[in-house]
Amino acid sequence: MPFIDLKAQYQALRDPIAERMQKVLDHGQYIMGPEVKELEEKLSAFVGVKHCITVSSGTEALLIALMAMGFKPGDEVITTPFTFAATVEVIVLLGGVPVYADIEPDTCNIDAARIEALITPRTRAIMPVSLYGQVCDMDEINAIAARHGNIPVIEDAAQSFGATYKNRKSCGLSTWGATSFFPSKPLGCYGDGGALFTDDDALAQAAREIRIHGQSQRYTHTRVGVGGRMDTLQCAIVLAKLERFEWELQRRREIGERYQHKLAGLPLERLAVRADRDCVWAQFTVMVEGRAELQTALTAAGIPTAIHYPKPLHRQPAYARPDLSLPRSEAAAARVMSLPMSADLSEAQQDAVVQALAQALG
Repeated sequence: MPFIDLKAQYQALRDPIAERMQKVLDHGQYIMGPEVKELEEKLSAFVGVKHCITVSSGTEALLIALMAMGFKPGDEVITTPFTFAATVEVIVLLGGVPVYADIEPDTCNIDAARIEALITPRTRAIMPVSLYGQVCDMDEINAIAARHGNIPVIEDAAQSFGATYKNRKSCGLSTWGATSFFPSKPLGCYGDGGALFTDDDALAQAAREIRIHGQSQRYTHTRVGVGGRMDTLQCAIVLAKLERFEWELQRRREIGERYQHKLAGLPLERLAVRADRDCVWAQFTVMVEGRAELQTALTAAGIPTAIHYPKPLHRQPAYARPDLSLPRSEAAAARVMSLPMSADLSEAQQDAVVQALAQALG
C-alpha cells in the first residue's frame, strides 16, 4: 500500500496531463510560457483574490513574500515551531529572527492566544502554518495584527490549499497566502512549484519582479531578486490536475471523516477539526504512545506511516533555542504519526489500515 498514491492519480489524469505537456513541448516556451498566466488566473479565481504569482517552490513563496515586504536583518517573525523547516529557513536566510508561539494541543496549529504577548517593536510579520490541511484561526490572528499597527500576516498554506475557513479559501485570508505544489501536497505538480496570493497590488508587483531576479523589465533590475519562476511544464501539470481537484478535495474530506469515525474507539488521539472550518488532510495524523513500536508493527503488516514532524524547530541543530521550552510542540513531536492518505485511497485500503492499527494497539 502506498503512503500517498500518486500513481493512481496519474492513471486517472494520464490523457489531460499528456495533452497539456505536449502543448508546451510544441510551443517550446519552457520559461514563463502561456500556461503560467493561465494557471495564475485560474488559481486566483479559485481562491478569490486579485493576484496569484506562481513561483519555483513553496519555500520560495515564503521567501519572496518577506522580500516583497522589505524584510531586513534583525526583523522578527512570530511563527510556530511545529512545522517543516522551510517556514523558519526563509526567515533566517534573510537575517531575521523566528519567534515561536506554542501550538494548540488538539489541532497542532499555532495557538493564536499566545501570539500577542510575543509582539515587539521588531515584529515584522506573523506567519501561521495551516498544518495537516486545516487553516489556523486566521480572523483572530488578523485581529491581533491589526491591533498592533497592521502587522502583515503570511499564511503558510503549503498543506491546506483548497481548505475553507468560515466559507473562505485558504490562501485568501490575510496579507499573503503561500502554498506549495510539491507532488505530495493536495494540489501537486511533478517536481517543485508554488504560488503566492494577495489582494495588494504593490506587493504583487514586487513579488513578480523578485521572482525574475528583480527585473521590472528585461535587464532593468529595480530590486534584489531571485530565480524563482515556476516552469511552464509544471504549470501545465497543475492545470491538468485542476480538472478533478474539487473531486479530490471532497474525497479527502470524506476519507478523513471516515478515518475519524473508524478510529474513534481506539486508544489514540485524533486531531480536532474546528466547527468553522474544514480539513483537506494533506496528512491524516494521529497522536499515539509507544510510537516506534507501533510503527514497527504496522510496517510488518504492510502499512506505511510517517512522522510530520519528529523534532520541533527550536530543538533542531540549525535553529536551536535551548533556553526555550514549548511543551505542547515537544509533546506533539513525540507522539504524532501519519497514516496513508490520498484522494484515491480505497475503503478496503482504509479498512486494512484501521484493522492493522487496532491489532497493533491491542
